Amino acid sequence: MTTKRELLPLTTGATLETAVVNPPPGSHLTTAVFCLHPWSWLGGCMDDPVIQSIVKLFARHDCYVVYFNSRGVGKSSGYPSFTGRQEGEDLQALVQQFLQKEPQINSVIIVGYSHGSLIATLHPALASVKMSYVLLSYPLSPRGLLTLFHSRVYSTALDNLLGQSRANVLIIHGERDNFTSRSKYDAWGTSLRKRSEGKASKLEVVSVAEADHFWRSSSARTTLKRTLENWLSTA
Repeated sequence: MTTKRELLPLTTGATLETAVVNPPPGSHLTTAVFCLHPWSWLGGCMDDPVIQSIVKLFARHDCYVVYFNSRGVGKSSGYPSFTGRQEGEDLQALVQQFLQKEPQINSVIIVGYSHGSLIATLHPALASVKMSYVLLSYPLSPRGLLTLFHSRVYSTALDNLLGQSRANVLIIHGERDNFTSRSKYDAWGTSLRKRSEGKASKLEVVSVAEADHFWRSSSARTTLKRTLENWLSTA
């Protein structure tokens, strides 16, 4: 595998600092993974250690892996938005450009960590490929503050994904999350499961006992890796 970094102009007008982990020459991979970092206003970037561990994991499982700095981060142009909508538009443009470049791709996985999980839900399920979403440490309690009180936009976006036949959604959170209580996560997971009953999408919610929001402990990282690998084998 080789990693290529470049400044990639998008149709949205933004230019994003992007890295793509490419397979060896002659490979014919059909899955592309896009990884979204935590909130830029608090220093989130593509080199976040949790994002890097996820990139390495998927790269070992025969996937293209794309990770990038959002607007205003690193060498990416522009400024971060407060609502996240522009970042959502950038994500859609980035995915489309990659699919045009690699037309053999038939499965797209969008992995969002913390604030990145909010942006991930803004990408609609496409009719042309299988769509999967991994929402890691979804910032449930601070969602309104992180999106300039556009919380309903994001709750509606997630509901829309759960109603799509080609969507596969995996939610992973720690029971020791620094911002959202275990009880609130549990109630939310129960509500999501009820709302997804009878719908064609697939939802899985995983709670990790030893994990906080930042996945600091080695045992939490090990469980996260095992969860992702088990899910990937059945996704």
